[in-house]
Amino acid sequence: MIRTVLVANRGEIAIRIFHTLREMGIRTVAVYTEPDAHSLHVRSADAAHPVESYLDAKGIIAAAKATEADAIHPGYGFLSENPVLSSGCEASKIRFIGPRTDTIRRMGNKLESKRLMREAGVPVVPTWDGEPPESEFPVLVKAVGGGGGKGMRLVESPKDLADAMAAASREAGKAFGNDRVFAEKYIQSPRHVEFQIFGDTHGNFTHIFERECSIQRRHQKIIEETPSAAVTPELRTRMGNAAVAAARAVGYVNAGTVEFIVAPDGQFYFLEMNTRLQVEHPVTEMTTGLDLVREQVRVADGHPLSFRQDDLRQNGHALECRIYAEVPEEDFRPDIGRIAVFVPPKGPGIRLDSGVQPGSEISVHYDPMLAKLVVWASTRDAAIERMQRALSDFVLLGIRHNVEFLRRVIASDDFRAGEIDTHFLEKHSELLKQPSDDIPVAALLAASLTPSKTASVWSTSAASAGFQDVWASGPWRNS
Repeated sequence: MIRTVLVANRGEIAIRIFHTLREMGIRTVAVYTEPDAHSLHVRSADAAHPVESYLDAKGIIAAAKATEADAIHPGYGFLSENPVLSSGCEASKIRFIGPRTDTIRRMGNKLESKRLMREAGVPVVPTWDGEPPESEFPVLVKAVGGGGGKGMRLVESPKDLADAMAAASREAGKAFGNDRVFAEKYIQSPRHVEFQIFGDTHGNFTHIFERECSIQRRHQKIIEETPSAAVTPELRTRMGNAAVAAARAVGYVNAGTVEFIVAPDGQFYFLEMNTRLQVEHPVTEMTTGLDLVREQVRVADGHPLSFRQDDLRQNGHALECRIYAEVPEEDFRPDIGRIAVFVPPKGPGIRLDSGVQPGSEISVHYDPMLAKLVVWASTRDAAIERMQRALSDFVLLGIRHNVEFLRRVIASDDFRAGEIDTHFLEKHSELLKQPSDDIPVAALLAASLTPSKTASVWSTSAASAGFQDVWASGPWRNS
């Protein structure tokens, strides 16, 4: 049995995984770099070990051996989809809580994965390893071994293709160590819909329904939900069957995600397979009652899946907002600094996955995501209302962040109507214009209730400019 697990990640990712491991009675090990030596995830583990980098597979495996861990959970990001870590675990007789190395390698190559999906009968976007026909433009240039929007270029005309491929290749080489790129048919106004999949070593494969991930900035998701407002029961069945066929085609073991794009006419196409747990997995957990990390550990321990496809049901609606230290009004520029006040919202149907607290230092070294705010309600409209309230109640001072921007997106008419696609923010640039008095009442009250710290709290928050004027003119001035 797995008794000790090292989590090869940091922040909210590591802490979320620790929660389940502790419930299972499994000893937890954190790794940390020098900037993270005093981070919350380090203090949340039973043991901790320093590493030079979260991208150093040899260092991670050495830490696992030093702390007597018999398994490694890669989390998501960093080495989670790098076959170097999984193969190193296999060579060291350490269990890797994820798919097999061969699966990671094959699915990490986008051209290879598309070929396999076509052979499995899964609809695939037309793709060219070279110059596409003139009639197929516009196209997307993409990195063979990448993701997250890096190495990606939209090309409207054949005359611009060579320059775009050269630029994408340079960016991909720096980001992924692989400068190979390809061209893919560009689908106009698509939705991004993914399916959670699971497989075990006993030949069982399932999907756990879809997640809508169309609200994105810089090709990265910031709001996710399930069920998707665009997926009918009939479409859900067809896409779910395709996702299971994709899993079966590669003998998939453990948790993964099959990502599709859905055209306005309802046709869907395979985009890629993420061979790991996803950032947005909590919305699936909230609507199914499953603990996906627990299931990952059980499968890695050799057990069959604890459910079959017919056992699974969707209950209600869940939304997730990613809380970032960034300035949406300034092209989503990341912000740095020390968190002075961190008071998350509370109440029925609210979950927060976070790796920060008051005093946490947000540096330039890592991704600026601070937390994931997740809500559940019986209907989509009720979930939207709950998320609006939760975002309004979120008090986060000391750094600039995207909480108010997310609240504006959630409250917009088109979002409420489910009229969304991957270009939603480009079509709604007005959401990036923050009103001068757009400071939540909850934040003002939190400041007023801590008089000994109020001045320093607001003075360290660039987002609080104009606070005194707002306070003086607000209806609460005499309260």
